[in-house]
Amino acid sequence: MTKRAAAGAALVVLVLLAGCEIKRGEEEPEPTPAASETATLAPEPTVAASEPASIIRPDVVQAPVLDIPPEPLTATIPFGDGGYDLDAEAKKLLAALLKSEQVGEGWPIVLRGHTDSEGDDRGNLFASRKRAEAVAGWLVEHGIAEKRIEVIAMGEQNPVAPNAKPDGTPNEKGRARNRRVEVWVGPPGSQPGDGAVDDAKPQQVSKPDEGA
Repeated sequence: MTKRAAAGAALVVLVLLAGCEIKRGEEEPEPTPAASETATLAPEPTVAASEPASIIRPDVVQAPVLDIPPEPLTATIPFGDGGYDLDAEAKKLLAALLKSEQVGEGWPIVLRGHTDSEGDDRGNLFASRKRAEAVAGWLVEHGIAEKRIEVIAMGEQNPVAPNAKPDGTPNEKGRARNRRVEVWVGPPGSQPGDGAVDDAKPQQVSKPDEGA
């Protein structure tokens, strides 16, 4: 075989080999990508913001708020020195009375004037009325409507302390306590001594502290 023939044969072999490589490359399937690479992650479900839960059980019915009026109120305005003028202690008690819830309700105000046993009945009735009227005047001056106030003269009928000692001599401390005006602030139609009112245990305006 000549050199030229041998070279041609070698060239044919190379061409055939190259063709096989090309065919083999076409026939080999491409590698399938891993499922973890191609899989699309499903979106996480969106959790809607829940409404705030009520702390009140649906089966529990709230009781209605009742507007309960206050108890009646009482106060004792002293006239220990006699006469018909209000002293500093009496004015402090009346000032506390004005701030009370009972007066704020607009309830009637009953003033009962009292005296000690000195003097005759007629004079004591007059003195007891004058003291009650002094209290009424102070209240009116400080904004209380006059039509809300009732004045009653009791004279010496209802003492809260003995007017005399066991030996018959005057009991000055007891007489000073009896010179007073009793104030009653209660619902319309009520009076001190009413059974229903007694059961209510009326509040008492306390004596103000010194310097108050």
